[in-house]
Amino acid sequence: MSNKTNQQWGGRFNEPTDAFVARFTASVEFDQRMYLQDIRGSIAHAKMLTAAGVLTEAERDDILRGLEEIRGEIERGEFEWSVALEDVHMNIEAALTAKIGITGKKLHTGRSRNDQVATDIRLYVRDEIDLILAEITRLQEGMLQVAERENATVMPGFTHLQTAQPVTFGHHLMAWFEMLSRDFGRFADCRERTNIMPLGAAALAGTTYPIQRQMTTELLGFAAPAENSLDAVSDRDFAIEFCAAASVLLMHLTRMSEELVLWTSAQFDFINLPDRFCTGSSIMPQKKNPDVPELVRGKSGRVYGHLMSLLTLMKSQPLAYNKDNQEDKEPLFDAIDTVKGCLRAFADMVPAIEPKKENMREAALRGFSTATDLADYLVRKGMPFRDAHEVVGKSVAYGIEQSKDLGEMTLAELQQFSDTIEQDVFEVLTLDGSVAARDHIGGTAPKQVLAAIERAKEKLAAR
Repeated sequence: MSNKTNQQWGGRFNEPTDAFVARFTASVEFDQRMYLQDIRGSIAHAKMLTAAGVLTEAERDDILRGLEEIRGEIERGEFEWSVALEDVHMNIEAALTAKIGITGKKLHTGRSRNDQVATDIRLYVRDEIDLILAEITRLQEGMLQVAERENATVMPGFTHLQTAQPVTFGHHLMAWFEMLSRDFGRFADCRERTNIMPLGAAALAGTTYPIQRQMTTELLGFAAPAENSLDAVSDRDFAIEFCAAASVLLMHLTRMSEELVLWTSAQFDFINLPDRFCTGSSIMPQKKNPDVPELVRGKSGRVYGHLMSLLTLMKSQPLAYNKDNQEDKEPLFDAIDTVKGCLRAFADMVPAIEPKKENMREAALRGFSTATDLADYLVRKGMPFRDAHEVVGKSVAYGIEQSKDLGEMTLAELQQFSDTIEQDVFEVLTLDGSVAARDHIGGTAPKQVLAAIERAKEKLAAR
C-alpha cells in the first residue's frame, strides 16, 4: 500500500503505523551517532557479498560510492534524518537506494537489523573505549608530572579524615595513579569482549547465503566472529561491562574530587586550582568554588544509574532479540559522554594543581602525625610494641594538654614517659625523617616515590 510509513519492512502490514507509535518506537534521534560504524559495517558486508558471489563487482562499486557520498553528506550536516524510517540503518539504506536504485536494496542480503545493530554498537563502543583509554593515559601522565615535581612535599596522611602519618604529595598522587591503572585494565578487558563480530547471525539463526564471516571479521578489525547466532544478536554484556567499568572509574574520580574540594577549602587550604577550573558566587564576591571536581563528583550518579538501567533492561529477556534492547543505547551513549567529559576535565586540571607547601607542612605538624614513629623508635630500643603504644599514647595526651606536638617537646618532657627515650629521638620526630624512613617499595619516602614514577612511566610507554 502506498501509505505505509516504512517501505523497508511494510509488506506484511495492511495499514500504516500510527504516527505516535512511529515516534515512540523510533531510535534515529539518538542512534544516528553510529552512522560511521553503520557505513563501515555495510562497506565490509558489500565486499564480502561480492566475494561470495551474491553481488557483482559493479554493484559493489555502486554501493561503496553511494555509502561514501552519504557519509560526506552526514558529516557536512546535509543529510535529512527521518523518524518515519525509524533508525540509522533504515535511513542510510533508504538514502542509498534513492541514490543508486535497486542495487541499494541488495545490500541487506544475508543480514538483519538485529545483527547489523549488534555490530554497529560493538564497533562504536570499541572506538569509544580507545578514546577513553587514551584520555586515562593523558590524565595519568599529568599526575606523574605533578608527583615528580612534588615527590618530597610533605603533607598529612589521613585515616578516618584524621591526621595519621606524614606522607608526600607525590606519594598521594601516585595513589590516584594506581586507581586509574586498574581502570585502564578494566576498559582494556572490556574491549576484548566487545571485539567480537555479530554480523552474519542475521535475525537469530544465521543465513542461507554463502557468507564469509572470517572475511568480514578481518575487514572490520574484530578478533573473531561470534560463535552462536542467538547469542550474537541478543548479547549486551559488553555494554553492561562498559558501564560497570565506567562506574568504578567515576567512583575513583569522586574520591579525587572530594579531596580536591576539601583541599581548596579555607579550612584545609592545601592547594590552589587555577581560576579557569572554578566559578564564583552571584552574591558572595569572595567565593571561588571548585565547580569542576564538584560536578564530576555529581556526575557519578548518572553513570551508576545507567549501569542499573542496563542490568534491569536485560533481566529476564528470552533469546533472541527483543525490542527492549533499543533502550540500551541512550544510557550507554550518555555513560560514554559522561566518562569522556569527566576524564577530559581532570586531564586538563590535574597538571595545573598548585600545592601550598607551607600549609601542607604546617598541617602535618598538627595532630601528632609522628606518633607511630615514636612507637617504632621505642620498639627498636627493645620495648614491646604494646608497651610502646601505651607510652606514646600518654605522650600524646600530655601534648594535647600542653598544646605541643611531639617534636616540640623537650627531651625531659618525653623522658617522663620512658627513660628509654634519648636525644636521637628527634631524628624520627621530624616530618622529613618520618617520610624518609618509609624507604621500601610502596612507601612514601621521596626516593621511593621517584622510583615508582619511573616504573609508571615505563608502563605508560608500553601501552
